[in-house]
Amino acid sequence: MNALTLQWHDAGQDRTQNIYEQQPSKNPGTVRIGRDPLRCDIVFSNPTVSGLHVEIFFNSQQQKFYIRNLRSQNPPLVDKQQLTQGELPLREGSIIQLGQMEVRVTAILINSVPPTILTPPTPPVVSNQPTRPPINQQPQVQPRYHEHPLTPPAPPPGIYGLECPKCHKVSPPENLQVGCPWCGTSLAAAVSVLVVPNH
Repeated sequence: MNALTLQWHDAGQDRTQNIYEQQPSKNPGTVRIGRDPLRCDIVFSNPTVSGLHVEIFFNSQQQKFYIRNLRSQNPPLVDKQQLTQGELPLREGSIIQLGQMEVRVTAILINSVPPTILTPPTPPVVSNQPTRPPINQQPQVQPRYHEHPLTPPAPPPGIYGLECPKCHKVSPPENLQVGCPWCGTSLAAAVSVLVVPNH
């Protein structure tokens, strides 16, 4: 999730506020900052801050947080640059001056996972098929072992296990309530991982 952290000093206290890309707000899609609690999501008490001063929003195309001026008579300074109209991108370490209030961007977290591609990977599927043994070969091998119990078939692709958050060994999902058989750690916070069958 994309997030930005602001820090400032107001009414004798240090304050910190996280802004998330899609958090509920008074104006959907943006977080508004100013003195007016009816119109603003983050409210300052300093009288030099306008009632509705600026808004911060996430631009999904640019993958950046931006600040937009909402008060042309009292423009903010962003990194010592006056923002009379329009918007500017914010970066970690940016300093926003609203009247005499100084607000610092202390952290920006942008989800760096690449977008999911929805087209099916047809070339790899076609190239993998010749390397797999045909299904009809397995019954020819099995009659030789008719006296012994059949060995279980290889697990089908798509079997999941739980990776222990401490020792990182993979356990079957049945161990969720029991815990990691190697180190005893609870698997409640374990990550589900795809178990690749051995060939």
